[in-house]
Amino acid sequence: MISPVVVGVIGLAIFLALLFLGVPIALSMLIVGICGSMFLLRQPFSAFGMAAETIVGTFASYTLSVAPLFMLMGDLATETGIGSDLYNCFQKLIGHRRGGLANATQIVCALFGAICGSQAATAAMMSRVAYPQMRRFGYKESISTGAIAAGSCLAILIPPSMALINYGIIAETSISQLLIGGLSTGIVLMVIFIISINIWCSVKPDIAPVSERATFKEKMIAVRKGGLIEVILVFAISMAGMFLGWFTPTEAGAVGVIGMLIISIIFKRFTFKALARAIKNTLVMTGMIYCILAGANVFNKFITLSKIPSALGKLVTNMNAPVIVVMIVITVIYLVLGCFIDTMPMMLLTTPIFLPIVTSIGFSSLWFGCYMVVISGLGAITPPVGSACYIVSGVCEGVTLQDVFKGSLPFVISYLAMAVLMIIVPGIATLLPGLMR
Repeated sequence: MISPVVVGVIGLAIFLALLFLGVPIALSMLIVGICGSMFLLRQPFSAFGMAAETIVGTFASYTLSVAPLFMLMGDLATETGIGSDLYNCFQKLIGHRRGGLANATQIVCALFGAICGSQAATAAMMSRVAYPQMRRFGYKESISTGAIAAGSCLAILIPPSMALINYGIIAETSISQLLIGGLSTGIVLMVIFIISINIWCSVKPDIAPVSERATFKEKMIAVRKGGLIEVILVFAISMAGMFLGWFTPTEAGAVGVIGMLIISIIFKRFTFKALARAIKNTLVMTGMIYCILAGANVFNKFITLSKIPSALGKLVTNMNAPVIVVMIVITVIYLVLGCFIDTMPMMLLTTPIFLPIVTSIGFSSLWFGCYMVVISGLGAITPPVGSACYIVSGVCEGVTLQDVFKGSLPFVISYLAMAVLMIIVPGIATLLPGLMR
């Protein structure tokens, strides 16, 4: 009789093979999850019944309703041009400093990520808005594209992070606490990116010439017309409401949507066509995410039945290895997987395996969620997958993929520094959520 662990390993191998063959993620997980469960349970009807119950439960989940609301908020910001206004505002405020436009790119990526939660949308928008401006002021392609690709990854950490929301559902961890933890983690990572840019510019001043300084009046006009205060206010109300317990994450998403609608009306950017496009985009993305999560939950049932998580946990316990060694091994695995698998499937694949191990060595599931999103985000700027780099290369005219990967290299070092810092100081992710209890 074949061991359940062996069946689990075979299932994982088949899942990866299906991904490389181009089979959709949701379908790959459903196929492996149902077939693997049938083999382990020895009762086909039980496996299909479990799969049906899991799928229906996923689509009926109230917790998951937070995703479409935050996505609609982000699509509204994109379709009405509010994201472009934000960049123009920061360009006036700090664009006169060496590397200032690249630094502004990080700040705007974080702010735009706070209103959309999408790395792809942030990369596309910033490539259209930031790259032409940096090239106009003489910035080299390496720092221009690298700053955009890396900065866009902040969107998967800064609330409303779809990655953290999905992790919270998979790991059964408080989504509101994860979003607050993602906020503090994302801010620290943004600061590290800015420090990296400043170091890079001090070593090679020619890559980022100093641009002209805006007058005080021009800065005030940029702040007034850029929607900076309004966007920060909407974000603050949503986050503060969750932090203080005024409303749930789903209600926070609804507040964000209403706030974004009001901002677009105030700045005379609202049109019914833009609203229709935003709703359409949200429906498409929501359907995709629901299908992926339904498949992931079925797949996770199979992983649990295979006893792989408990086997790995016992292995780590019996090794009596230091915590740092365990985390180095897990991090290296994520770095390797990140070179071939995108953030979502990697999270869905590894959470049920590594979460029990990490919690057994003293870290919380909340900390691991933030840490995993940081490490998996690194895969968006590393070859050969590097989704952020592909988007930047595709949108920015005359830029090769090699240029973007080259420009992203300093930020890879920044990501690794962030990983080390999180292991040494777990409070980066857990301090603020701890205050909510």
